[in-house]
Amino acid sequence: MRSLGALLSLVSLVLATPVLQFGGDVEQHVLGLPTEYPGYTLDLNEMRLVELEGQSPKWVSELEKIRLKANGINFLDITDTQDLGTFPKLKSAVSYPKPNATEKVRPILKSLSTEGPKANLEKFTSFRTRYYRSDTGKQSQQWLLKTISEITAENASSSLRKLITVNEFPHSWGQNSIIVRINGSSATENGVVVIGAHQDSTNMWPFLPAPGADDDGSGTVTILEAYRALIAADFRPVRAVEFHWYSAEEAGLLGSQAVAQEYERRGENVIAMSQFDMTAWVKRGTREEVGIITDFVDSGLTEFNMQLVDTYLDIPYVGTKCGYACSDHASWSKAGYPSSFTIESAFENSNKHIHSVNDRIDISDEFSFTHMLEFSKLAVAFAVELGGWSETA
Repeated sequence: MRSLGALLSLVSLVLATPVLQFGGDVEQHVLGLPTEYPGYTLDLNEMRLVELEGQSPKWVSELEKIRLKANGINFLDITDTQDLGTFPKLKSAVSYPKPNATEKVRPILKSLSTEGPKANLEKFTSFRTRYYRSDTGKQSQQWLLKTISEITAENASSSLRKLITVNEFPHSWGQNSIIVRINGSSATENGVVVIGAHQDSTNMWPFLPAPGADDDGSGTVTILEAYRALIAADFRPVRAVEFHWYSAEEAGLLGSQAVAQEYERRGENVIAMSQFDMTAWVKRGTREEVGIITDFVDSGLTEFNMQLVDTYLDIPYVGTKCGYACSDHASWSKAGYPSSFTIESAFENSNKHIHSVNDRIDISDEFSFTHMLEFSKLAVAFAVELGGWSETA
């Protein structure tokens, strides 16, 4: 295995190479890089089908995918999900109510704590990397699955546990997505509410350490704390509410595309999906606020999220944009489902340490667990307002 210094030199060479123009043949850059590393199952020469905004899909190598990401170019890797968005289904317009469940939501908000998220994120970032094709990426996913199961056992009543399923959604690369479902009580109220985050991390050069504290360890523990508080309050929704932790977001939204394609294939009626990706950073000298993404999202659901912030949070929101395929909500949009995305701030004020060894909890006091708690509040409100609350045990 090459030394860290040699790897960094190669990284500099890779990133200095101009990004390909997708109008011509795909150029191959070998650069003397080894294609096998201990603890990874990644072939840099493997060809993948990617989709960029406004362009026809193109076959590129894994190395070229890394270079695209390093240059800030978002894409979907559609190699395994070319049918996403093509399945016939009945689509009915979804209208979202004004927030009206304050009596149910506010007591749960008071039970939220920074203690669990801090402990969980300290452990989650102790894995060298959570890269989806690494051994530690699989290990971190297994730890997260175990932690979710333990939180369920410790906080849900025996009768509520009968309504809850905790499952892995398997992927060929080894790091599986995780889906927790709280089944709804109504036999007639069709629809599923989805709250998501991505569990994987990456460095610009994926073989280097990637603690991923903010991207997206923060979103992972944010929705986990919301889930804990909901089941501790004996939340029994009318329509099903699901919490998703996706694999391989950093590789072109692979995990969420696979999940969304399966839901679309099964004809699941997902009425709302909310993504939580990076929830911890408050840039020094800026106003603390919730960034609500306004491009490539469902406008009605986005407006509903704004109303939730106004109703339940202690800080305001700011509308902001992040571009094409910037997180897992894009997979659900492509499948034809209403999706939304909230982030830690206006996009230009977000954490600049992501995709590096410096995406750590202790890098700066700008990393804030109390800020993350505001997003846990938003996830709780989203679940109760759209899932409903069954009064029958």
